[in-house]
Amino acid sequence: MASLTLPKHTLPSLLPTQTLSPRHSLFSHNLPIISNSSQSQFYGLKVSYSSALSIPSSSSSSVKGSIFAKVNKGTVPPSFTLKDQDGKNVSLSKFKGKPTVVYFYPADETPGCTKQACAFRDSYEKFKKAGAQVVGISGDDPSSHKAFAKKYRLPFTLLSDEGNKVRKDWGVPSDLFGTLPGRQTYVLDKNGVVQLIYNNQFQPEKHIDETLKLLQSL
Repeated sequence: MASLTLPKHTLPSLLPTQTLSPRHSLFSHNLPIISNSSQSQFYGLKVSYSSALSIPSSSSSSVKGSIFAKVNKGTVPPSFTLKDQDGKNVSLSKFKGKPTVVYFYPADETPGCTKQACAFRDSYEKFKKAGAQVVGISGDDPSSHKAFAKKYRLPFTLLSDEGNKVRKDWGVPSDLFGTLPGRQTYVLDKNGVVQLIYNNQFQPEKHIDETLKLLQSL
């Protein structure tokens, strides 16, 4: 039987010997440079691209915050006071006494977020029948929320978390190495205790399905 002779190369000899400095990443070598001014929409995010992308070290608090939620099932989330689409201050305590659906979404007027908001709108009577309130939160300002709510006839409250303080306080995880604000829904019972946490960035309608299942079982 004929034998097969392989070239006398070892794996290390086949790999490039160039050493990358800390200022460079694999991403910056492989990705094309895109103008800082270019923008696109990706599943509910208005993205501004920079010429290089770097990933924080594993010890970075931002990475930890994007993985480990601070609010868990069975806990009472941190309180807050934010402005609604009419510029009025609204506190979380206002919703106590009824089940409340608090959903965090990336941004107004983006495809995934519009789809999600309209799905909540279309099922709003079911939420009312279950005795529940719906509250949407993003980093957009009140005027953006007002235009968004008016355009799509949204019957529920939208709150402006400018600076994403509440998002951070609740530990809402991000996606894609922290570049995409997370899409996460919390269901609080009438006592303000979390009964469900649901995260799904790319199937916004599932948030409505999952929350209704729980509410209808209470």
